[in-house]
Amino acid sequence: MTSWVHVDTGLVPGEETTLRLMRQGDAFAITVGNQDLMRDRHCESERALATLVAARLRDRPKARVLIGGLGMGFTLRAALGAFGPEAEIVVAELVPAVVAWARGPLAHLFDGSLDDPRLALHEADVNRLIQSGPAAFDAILLDVDNGPEGMVRGENNRLYDGWGLKRAHYALRPGGILGVWSGRPDRKFKARLARSGFSVEEVRVRSRASGEGPRNVLWLATRTGPAAALPVRADAVPTPAA
Repeated sequence: MTSWVHVDTGLVPGEETTLRLMRQGDAFAITVGNQDLMRDRHCESERALATLVAARLRDRPKARVLIGGLGMGFTLRAALGAFGPEAEIVVAELVPAVVAWARGPLAHLFDGSLDDPRLALHEADVNRLIQSGPAAFDAILLDVDNGPEGMVRGENNRLYDGWGLKRAHYALRPGGILGVWSGRPDRKFKARLARSGFSVEEVRVRSRASGEGPRNVLWLATRTGPAAALPVRADAVPTPAA
């Protein structure tokens, strides 16, 4: 077996953390430190994050969907395939190098999806887009970091704490869905979702289409009840001007 070769390094804005794009033959991985963040051979749960949510929102042909994290494009491609031709898919990717890789060494994985007219790609913190207004999205899909505990960037934790979940609830339309990918279960996070006004379904999906690999966790959290009062805290990101 050939060794992994370092292709490129990407800096995480505002952090000392770096991402590394690695290649072994025709296989690719993105790593942080000594840990894999994602591999192109382990992507079934990332696809399921989009397809399972789309199936639950099939009555919304003009769904507006926010994806946090571009990664290797598996959630994006699945969303473009699962949501209708009138849907709008908004992607927030914080690390400029990840966007560059999507148009460069990983372009074959994206297969032209970055040119889909339904796509709006932003090099930005997804937290900023979540704060863009009330009832702005039918679905918010978060594949940021490695789940509810930030591994790449400490500030990612604010997406998953009580404040962040209330902001997501506020940003969703009635009956909208917050989908969260995680490498492992987290009972406290599941309970936090329920306390934040969501009806929660937990799904385990193998990481490989063959049915092999670890079981990743998807939380599909449907917004119930009226919109929560707009949560505010001292370190909130200012809402972008229209």
